[in-house]
Amino acid sequence: MTGERRGARPTRHVVVMGVSGAGKTTVARGIGAATGLTFAEADEFHSPQNVARMRSGVPLDDTSRRPWLRDVAGWIADRAAEGRSTVLACSALKRSYRDVLRQGPLRVDFVHLDGPAEVIRARLARREGHYMPASLLESQLATLEPAEPDESVLVLDVSLAPDALVAAAVEGLGLPRSAPAGEHEDRASHSASGAC
Repeated sequence: MTGERRGARPTRHVVVMGVSGAGKTTVARGIGAATGLTFAEADEFHSPQNVARMRSGVPLDDTSRRPWLRDVAGWIADRAAEGRSTVLACSALKRSYRDVLRQGPLRVDFVHLDGPAEVIRARLARREGHYMPASLLESQLATLEPAEPDESVLVLDVSLAPDALVAAAVEGLGLPRSAPAGEHEDRASHSASGAC
């Protein structure tokens, strides 16, 4: 991993985390649009094997997640080396996963979209066209490790409207707002679309 260049202006890196159906992608895109941070969807870094496994309803284990997390962390570190700030939608359910994502840049903040399981179940039931089946929600809830005191994690109520969540994240992290200039995206060249 490359880290940030010496003497370069410090970059900011935000990971919007939570279980599937929490609204990570919507909120991360909103943060990117409001601040100019480069957006990426961690789902797109999954291997075809991981995608096929999740599509069939089999949860990923730590071994299958490790290369994916390293690829995502590498993307963040590469953008930091370029002097670009980022916002990423990624489940980051365990402390060990978040620790991998922290490698490279000097600072990575997390926004955890948390709340009642029934709210998230209802959203998953309405979602179409995503390979992550609702049946995997229970395994994600069981895997989720709440932030520890030494982690930089802003916890927001998943029940809030997306605009309110974006505003709370931008304000809570002290992110500078940018002039509207359209959505900033920098997707990896991974062809897989996956579930974070």
